[in-house]
Amino acid sequence: MTRLKSYATLLGATALTLTGVASVSAADLEFYFPVGVNAPAVETIQALTDEWAAANPQHTVKAVYAGNYEETTTKALTAANAGQPPQVAVLLSIDLFTLIEEDVILPISDIANSEEDKEWISGFYPAFMSDAQFEGKTYAIPFQRSTPVYYYNKDAFREAGLDPEAPPKTWDEMIEVGKALTVKDDNGNVTRWGTRIPTLGLGGAWLFGGLVVSKGDVLTTETGIEARMDTPATLASLEFLLRLAQEEVMAPGGITWGDTPKAFLEGQTASMWTSTGNLAFIEENAEFDWGVGFLPGGDGPGAPIGGGNFYVFQDTTEEEREAALDFIKFMTSPDSAAKWSIATGYVAPRPDTWETPEMKAYAERLPQALVALDQLAYAEREFATFQRAKVTQYLVDAIESVVTGNAEPAEALSKAQEGADKVLGDYQ
Repeated sequence: MTRLKSYATLLGATALTLTGVASVSAADLEFYFPVGVNAPAVETIQALTDEWAAANPQHTVKAVYAGNYEETTTKALTAANAGQPPQVAVLLSIDLFTLIEEDVILPISDIANSEEDKEWISGFYPAFMSDAQFEGKTYAIPFQRSTPVYYYNKDAFREAGLDPEAPPKTWDEMIEVGKALTVKDDNGNVTRWGTRIPTLGLGGAWLFGGLVVSKGDVLTTETGIEARMDTPATLASLEFLLRLAQEEVMAPGGITWGDTPKAFLEGQTASMWTSTGNLAFIEENAEFDWGVGFLPGGDGPGAPIGGGNFYVFQDTTEEEREAALDFIKFMTSPDSAAKWSIATGYVAPRPDTWETPEMKAYAERLPQALVALDQLAYAEREFATFQRAKVTQYLVDAIESVVTGNAEPAEALSKAQEGADKVLGDYQ
């Protein structure tokens, strides 16, 4: 395989240093984690970390908030290449291939190898384990996992004469419902759009994967060396995004990930596609009745799985590895996972968490939290390949060029496929 020399460079972080990153010598464990949604994640992570530290006074652990997902992966790899990796980190599940290629992580199944450990590993939802394993080994443990869901304003549905308990299930229904939800002023200017699907950046590529899955296909396979960007499913998906704008259901041009929850809360859109990890943020801030449904699909339900997993780094002592494994087990335990899920909206990654009194009460109070869990049955792994940052950028560029009116769908997808094939050709 051609080694990926500089992941940081691909992310535009050529000048990245370890400034502000604590030295591992100051603690038994150093734990990097990202925040990718609007939720009190930092406070919750710190509280859980402190709880583990209090129960394990023979160890210390320092939780380091390292930015968003991409920034956290870059910092972790930079630290590892400098000989000072964190012992444990939550990084994107789709960075598995890069981390393996960089030779910086350990298979967790090499550490957790007792019969009890094997039973513990088998207790996670299979859908979340699909991107944690490679060539027969488990490299990661699911933690902050998600699928995107369809959030909608029930009050807006009522105003439009729509059933507030019946969100659209298909692309055609989404168009029909979206037209009814779109509002214009006396001058013909749109004051509220029917829906909003982020189309720019990595968030746009993630959601695009859900469109493709609903057409019965996938963007990548478990091999890490195949990208499927130019297929009938991708063409139909990209044409659907254009159709939403053409039929005045969604604003034309590129739509950003970060501004979408705010646009929903402020009434600029009556519905949106975003992560279930934004559930707590919407619950806390919405001043209207709101609901959650499956992502409307092309030929049926479909969604991408997203979020982050726990990884253990190689350049660690046996004692640090054992402590890291114990820390991961604590963080994914039913009680801890329940606290994390309730605080954020992320999907608790094990069935036993959903059996706790706290989660049962949470699901009864907020049934919207069950939608992403139920949608797992129709979800597929997120776009992931070796040299992911470089390969994914071809897909990002294709989507952005089309929605901004600079390219036709077929042309853009063909160009993206050609670029991806050229990068992955060295791995065939």
